[in-house]
Amino acid sequence: MKIDIQFVRTEKNPYVEDLLIKKLNKLDKKYDWIISATALFKQEKRSAGKGKICEVRLSVPGPRIFASSDEESFEKAADETVKDLIAQLKDRKSEMKPHI
Repeated sequence: MKIDIQFVRTEKNPYVEDLLIKKLNKLDKKYDWIISATALFKQEKRSAGKGKICEVRLSVPGPRIFASSDEESFEKAADETVKDLIAQLKDRKSEMKPHI
């Protein structure tokens, strides 16, 4: 699986990047039909939300899967985003029918 990670309006954080890569590679081992992942970390200063945002788009057969979370730290945001992705991947897997 190809993984592309970008940081917007914030410094690149190698620790957070490695953390997300490890989590996405675990998903790739379980769901071998994931083609690629595009992740975006951004920091926003606004009154609503917590300001550290992680967005991930997965290219898979059928419509793309997207998840996003806004937390107090990028680590928490990545964790929550991956949890959302797992739920969507489970749903997609149950919808996929084996070809006979």
